[in-house]
Amino acid sequence: MSIASAGRVATGAGTGTGTGRRGAVRAHPAAVLSVIAAGVPAVLGLWWCGTPRVAGLGDWLSGAGRITGLLAAYGIAVLLALMARIPPLERGVGSDRLARWHAMGGRYVVALATAHTLLIIWGYAVADGTDVASETVTLNLSYPDVLAATVAVLLLVGVGIISARAIRPLLRYETWFHLHFYTYLAAWLAFGHQLSTGSEFVGSPVARTAWYALYLGVAAALAWYRFLTPVRQALRHRLRVDRVEPEAPGVVSVYLSGRRLGRLRAEPGQFFRWRFLTRDLWWSANPYSLSAVPQPDELRITVKDLGDQSRRLARLRPGTWVVAEGPSGAFTPGRRRHGRKVLLVAGGVGITPLRALFESIPAAPGDLTLLYRARSEEDLVFRTELEEIAGRREAALHYCVGPRDQVGDPFTPEVLARLVPELARHEVYVCGPTGMTGAAVSALRAAGIPDRHIHHESFEF
Repeated sequence: MSIASAGRVATGAGTGTGTGRRGAVRAHPAAVLSVIAAGVPAVLGLWWCGTPRVAGLGDWLSGAGRITGLLAAYGIAVLLALMARIPPLERGVGSDRLARWHAMGGRYVVALATAHTLLIIWGYAVADGTDVASETVTLNLSYPDVLAATVAVLLLVGVGIISARAIRPLLRYETWFHLHFYTYLAAWLAFGHQLSTGSEFVGSPVARTAWYALYLGVAAALAWYRFLTPVRQALRHRLRVDRVEPEAPGVVSVYLSGRRLGRLRAEPGQFFRWRFLTRDLWWSANPYSLSAVPQPDELRITVKDLGDQSRRLARLRPGTWVVAEGPSGAFTPGRRRHGRKVLLVAGGVGITPLRALFESIPAAPGDLTLLYRARSEEDLVFRTELEEIAGRREAALHYCVGPRDQVGDPFTPEVLARLVPELARHEVYVCGPTGMTGAAVSALRAAGIPDRHIHHESFEF
């Protein structure tokens, strides 16, 4: 294995800038899941109160269809709330974990919506003494709200298909992202259908009020945090491109200047979704991490050429206006437990948030280590900066460079224990491609580090 160490250079005691803002509200993941779970019996209670009796196969099938429909509609509201970019969720749960919850919940919602459609049609067909095909035509042609609900289900199924693991890599990020906006249309169609035809709501003002409150609350959060807040921040901070500098082959840093940037409350390790207002970039907002500690008048991101959008950033002109949505992510110094040493593990362009953490995370001299995996010497980004920080902070810096078939697996419990003395006493931050992140996290667990001391982020969410 080829692992080079920059060693520790005792040129300063530096303990970091400690820029984490502890006053920011952070939602705990377990609390968020508890709130979501508490909504399920409440939704089932709506069906129970709105169903006086169940008699015969047709009623049982229709009842099951109503339950799955209520749960699907509740699930849509939850999915939209998870992606509303509400700051306490973003800071406490983390964007990548929210995205995983959203993806998992989406599969359940599509299944529930499909089951609702089939069960309702089957139940009505049994009650009317007809076949399923005829009942399907009758319901859709006779009841406009049912047709709208059918369109909503088809939209949800379509979004689910393009999000499948086998399909999503075939689509550009921008295409996949914008097709997801059809979920809003599906939610609106389903909402109207349930209020107009659902027996749980037709005769119950309380139930209707609760459902309105749920959907209008989520809609308000989406409108405020996803649309109005970025516009407000753009007007307040007036972000513009200051300069673009090359860092490595296919990698550039974009420096952004603006006013009162400290009010953004950005922390090292976080990211923004950036919209550069040029003719070919304005319509797409892509997530990029801060690659340096945020300053009152300057932010920096570093981007690797991974497609058309990132390639165009290298040609940005100074003065280009920028809309930044964020900050987002819980991959921050505030997650660290006091009294523990710190290990940072980076792979490829995953060095970008870790470079900011390497400079700023509180750690005593000798208690901070960075492991950096890259395919070649040319792919090492920020090498000069990292070595300067390592020297100033008396931190350990190790490189693992070369193709996998030459260097082997750099993330095994044995290798990590050899490189990092007292490994089990470390708080660990891992960022890189999904495969590398998974391998590193598994090795850290095998080395005896509890999950609560391992923080990881993949930039492929």
